[in-house]
Amino acid sequence: MSKAKLKIKQGDTVKVIAGKEKGKTGKVLRVEPEKERVVVERLNMVKRHRRPSPQNPQGMLEREAPMHVSNVMYYCSRCSEGVRLGVKRVEGGRLRVCKQCGTEVD
Repeated sequence: MSKAKLKIKQGDTVKVIAGKEKGKTGKVLRVEPEKERVVVERLNMVKRHRRPSPQNPQGMLEREAPMHVSNVMYYCSRCSEGVRLGVKRVEGGRLRVCKQCGTEVD
């Protein structure tokens, strides 16, 4: 599989638009461009069973599972909703901008 170019970056705030967490917002912890997936803080939680240890006496871990990037949208704080991102070219490179209000993201 080739590496996909994603507009969502680590640290962005995103809104979930599909799935069991629909309507919730959170911060992106990790981006996996080769799998086209993102991990969002405290969303899409799953339980993992591990052998009990001194650090984990219960033997169960709860952590975030990756979700497909098509199920999230960038959350614009100025628009207060999920928005599409466009790219604006400047002399130093490229800037991501909100398609609705024109706010520069980076």
